[in-house]
Amino acid sequence: MKSLQETYAPNSICFGCGPKNEKGLRIRSMIGEAGEVVAEFMPEKHHEAFPGMINGGIIGSLLDCHSNWTAAYALMKQAGLDAPPCTVTADFHVKLRAPTPSAQKIRLRAKPVSIEADRAKIEAQCFSVGADGTEKLTATCSGTFVAVKEGHPAYHRWG
Repeated sequence: MKSLQETYAPNSICFGCGPKNEKGLRIRSMIGEAGEVVAEFMPEKHHEAFPGMINGGIIGSLLDCHSNWTAAYALMKQAGLDAPPCTVTADFHVKLRAPTPSAQKIRLRAKPVSIEADRAKIEAQCFSVGADGTEKLTATCSGTFVAVKEGHPAYHRWG
């Protein structure tokens, strides 16, 4: 199954979510249930801040890109478009709630909390996933993501 990134921005070079960035995180955001967008990510040793734990900046990048795609998809659905508008982060706020282990899969969940014509507010969560499938909340994010217009450097960046 193709992710939102692979479907709508297969040539993107974004560090967090670009399918064409071989050195990036390459997250794959998928449509979940009840308007939620989900992604899973397996950290690597070079994502660590200290032994066994993921760097907070990596967690921020995961939440930023995943939330941005959640907003783009929500704006697309709201407007009845065939493809999402190019969106950028206007603001995002991450709360690191617990250390995030690097030896466990990460699960991201995000959903829109409000949608306007050209922007969406998103709430997202980051979980570490134990071997038994249990999730532990390690970070949360809230942010505003805005569709850009012609003339903005990010306009048509996904094409």
